[in-house]
Amino acid sequence: MTQPVPTLSLPTGDMLPVLGQGTWTIADRPERRATAIAALQAGLDAGTRLIDTAEMYGDGASEELIGEAIAGRRDEAFLVSKVYPHNAGRHSAVAACEASLRRLNTDRLDLYLLHWPGSIPLAETVSAFERLRADGKIRHWGVSNFDVDGLEALLAAGGQGVAVNQVLYNCGRRGIEFDLMPWQAARGIPIMAYSPIEQGRLPRHPALAAIAARHQGCTPAQVALAFTLRKGGVVAIPQMGTPAHVAENRPAADLVLTPSDLAAIDAAFPPPTRRRPLEML
Repeated sequence: MTQPVPTLSLPTGDMLPVLGQGTWTIADRPERRATAIAALQAGLDAGTRLIDTAEMYGDGASEELIGEAIAGRRDEAFLVSKVYPHNAGRHSAVAACEASLRRLNTDRLDLYLLHWPGSIPLAETVSAFERLRADGKIRHWGVSNFDVDGLEALLAAGGQGVAVNQVLYNCGRRGIEFDLMPWQAARGIPIMAYSPIEQGRLPRHPALAAIAARHQGCTPAQVALAFTLRKGGVVAIPQMGTPAHVAENRPAADLVLTPSDLAAIDAAFPPPTRRRPLEML
């Protein structure tokens, strides 16, 4: 029997797995469509049931692919999508969400995010999100690519219902550890880490390879993911384009790095000593 993926709690008390699947470019190669669908289904089988997408990804093509992959299995998935900032108005956010639901072939999203801060007033976006939640079209809402100042502005605009903030975070991009991570931890708002293995580049780093060699059957990608998850309060969403990637990444949710492992990562990727601008991809 597959070991359940560890979970963390949203501010509402709902639980979600700490390891999910990103889908940024998953629909960009039509010849790999069947493999991508098989990977998403393998992720559901393995317990990495959080699937993250956005209306931006492939202009909706990723959402359509996911809808095909989860047909007949919708209740097994925790679906996350995002709205463009220019679509995040009082009425346009509702229309954008409904379009995402049609592409995903579902009646609700588990989590709906503002993709990055834009020019539409946050109070207007919050109002749209709360309307969507009241209508049962989304279960939770949050934001992406918000720094501390942005989150404080969100709260000032009535956004106390924010469930998560999705940001770039991995052992090579540690700026949020100085301010954003502790700010969110103090308020019980989880971080959703995108590109946790830096789009496949981190596993080639010799420091991670050396750590992996000390753990039987471990890979550098698993080390990178385990580092991202080490403190709790973080969900990692690497893209897993094949069933083999799913099989490789799943054990990272249970990997515990030793103090010497963490010291080696600190030496190779020093933690921040001052506040830095939020990094984005």
